[in-house]
Amino acid sequence: MNDSARLFVTLGAAGMALAVVLGAFGAHGLKSRVTPDQLGVWHTAVQYHLVHALGLFVVAALCHVSPAAGVRLAGWMMVAGVVLFSGSLYGLVISGARWLGPITPLGGIAFVIAWLLLAWSAWRGHGT
Repeated sequence: MNDSARLFVTLGAAGMALAVVLGAFGAHGLKSRVTPDQLGVWHTAVQYHLVHALGLFVVAALCHVSPAAGVRLAGWMMVAGVVLFSGSLYGLVISGARWLGPITPLGGIAFVIAWLLLAWSAWRGHGT
């Protein structure tokens, strides 16, 4: 396994573990402490966190085949998306800091860019 693949497997696995812990915390630790709407926000954060941590395994597999720059950048955009999208939602629910709300769409944009980079890399033949 090359260095890029190893890195994205490591980030994906750590991301999955953290998402499971945060999902359990939301289901058990926050249920009685936040409103149902806030719990829904937490659930959305965990869902996107899980999906994109899995996406890092896709990136790792593609890096193993061909570590093209677009594929690696897609992985970093997924990481940025998790931090910005899910992280801002986690922070919003825990702290109530409304200023975190405008950060969330930046994470969503990072997710979209990540998937488009993977599509572009595949189309160009750099990810397969």
